[in-house]
Amino acid sequence: MTFKDDIFNIKSDADFEVFALDIFKFQFKNNKVYRSFCDLLYKHPSDVTQVSEIPFLPIQFFKSHNVLSTTSSIDKTFTSSGTTGSITSKHLVSDIKLYEESYLKAFKHFYGPIEDYVVLALLPSYLERDGSSLIYMVNDLIEKSNQAESGFYLNNIEELANTLKSLEAKKQKTLLIGVSFALLDLVEAHQLNLEHTTIMETGGMKGRRKEIIRQELHQILQFGFGVPNIHSEYGMTELLSQAYSKGQGVFECPPWMKILTRDTEDALTIQSPNKTGGINVIDLANVNSCSFIATQDLGKVYDNGHFEIIGRFDNSDIRGCNLMAL
Repeated sequence: MTFKDDIFNIKSDADFEVFALDIFKFQFKNNKVYRSFCDLLYKHPSDVTQVSEIPFLPIQFFKSHNVLSTTSSIDKTFTSSGTTGSITSKHLVSDIKLYEESYLKAFKHFYGPIEDYVVLALLPSYLERDGSSLIYMVNDLIEKSNQAESGFYLNNIEELANTLKSLEAKKQKTLLIGVSFALLDLVEAHQLNLEHTTIMETGGMKGRRKEIIRQELHQILQFGFGVPNIHSEYGMTELLSQAYSKGQGVFECPPWMKILTRDTEDALTIQSPNKTGGINVIDLANVNSCSFIATQDLGKVYDNGHFEIIGRFDNSDIRGCNLMAL
């Protein structure tokens, strides 16, 4: 059964609800790990009539099990970053084209055609390891941009600053996507004034610097780059979709992704909007793994579906994208 053509054409909340319930039934039937989890909760598709009743699989299962809803061969295995000796998550992707369609359509949804941009990537901690879904996405965005100046930067900050100044002089639309500590390194060495560049941070100091709150990070970066807002990307190894923030740390999902929060004292209770709770993600692009994931992030969802990440549960690993510790 394929949902691929349908999920990327979702036009309304009603469409989303229909596909989410259909994918829940599909994964209950075809995903042994998820089925076992639902059975433990005595949750059967006949008991589930709305999205808030669907069980959310704890994200830790991606560390201990192969979370799959298909018997197809695996195209790609994405792995999370982790401290030495820690167990990392693995996301077995049976259809890499589905991931590509998800991030390309999401980028276009929020920012317009990728061909309009020069894409510059400052992601040293991700480039230094294998299996990063973020590197896979950014590498493809660089290629699809079809611009000679697009590319990755590791430690050549001087060259990157010169490239940014050159593109600014040409009024070229540019996306600079970088990990927080590397963006800080750049603005400490160079004061820039960019009118045509979007700065997108993917969060986290990766152990290179002391963690600081998002507001402080964004203030430093706004001043250093001379921009009114810092954009952010919220994604993780276990997802095939990303949410984006165009400022103030408030994220918006593409139409095939949705965020709910769960009660921190009762993991099975979905909260109404505007309350802080554990972040549950519905990612319909995860049709071949699991679309319903209870993460270790804490956040708040607003009435319009936009959301904020506030921190993490104390006992969880510090890893992933945009996990700013408070």
